Amino acid sequence: MPASYSVASIRAAERQASAAGRRLMPLAGAAAARFVAARLAPGARVLALAGPGNNGGDALVAATRLREMGYDVRVVLPAGAQGLPADAARAYAGWIGAGGTCLSALDPDPAPDLVIDGLFGIGLNRPLGPDWQALVDTVNAWGLPVLALDVPSGIDADTGAALGRPILARWTLSFIARARGLARPGAAADAAGESHVDTLGVAMTGAGGPG
Repeated sequence: MPASYSVASIRAAERQASAAGRRLMPLAGAAAARFVAARLAPGARVLALAGPGNNGGDALVAATRLREMGYDVRVVLPAGAQGLPADAARAYAGWIGAGGTCLSALDPDPAPDLVIDGLFGIGLNRPLGPDWQALVDTVNAWGLPVLALDVPSGIDADTGAALGRPILARWTLSFIARARGLARPGAAADAAGESHVDTLGVAMTGAGGPG
């Protein structure tokens, strides 16, 4: 099992990489697209859930890459594009520029073959609001394969505690390093499914030790 780290340590590694000129969101989105492509053939239906922060930006990049690879991709952006952080706004522009559109709410028809959970990443530290909880509950009720980016939405990445009823993933793909909450038994382990890490070529050295 890979080492796990605190959110603060992962954030420090992100800052170091950004200061060195690495653009991490395109790398993370591409990694997520590769992960999906290794499991589904082109033409499969993918539904990407993009939240209001950089986790949503990762999902938007993944959606763009998968569309380019021949997948049938839809994006749900419940909070809209207003207020997206700069990198996520660029990812949104890339998706729209590639011919993509965004739904504001879930549409189960046609049913996707896989759902990408890019609602909330490692920064979530408060319970899911009612609208977000309803969205997560609906996805869980579908019982479809879910790929969570970084951590399943509704999980505290440091403690592994549930912040409401988390999304239930078949796989969790962590970027740079695995958050320490995923290494703890309980809600996080139950929600995460198979845990995978793509370092994006970023080393944790000097960013803090394992949590």
